[in-house]
Amino acid sequence: MSELRITDTNSANDSKGRAFGLEGNDFMYVLVAFVTSLGLYILFTALFGIGKIAALALVLPFLLGPLAWVLLLRHNKPEGFAKDWFDQKFNGEGWSFAAQSQPAPHKHHERRT
Repeated sequence: MSELRITDTNSANDSKGRAFGLEGNDFMYVLVAFVTSLGLYILFTALFGIGKIAALALVLPFLLGPLAWVLLLRHNKPEGFAKDWFDQKFNGEGWSFAAQSQPAPHKHHERRT
């Protein structure tokens, strides 16, 4: 038993993997956005006869939205960063005490009688 060697290994749950430089399954959002944009572009130009520039302008948000979401809120960010960011933007401080959100103290004037 003394010749047993213990070696540290990289377990499968340590890493979610990488594809196209993106961690885990983040590339899937970009890939689906690209395929959707390409399909809509072909649909607009071939079937509806919309000009190429106009069709490109119509489908660009379908590509740039998910791409921006992945690159700005998921890529190289901790788990749950996007959820926390949206929660902070829309809910603010929530139920916690936020000194900057409190009204200014009122000065009480005493009446003389």
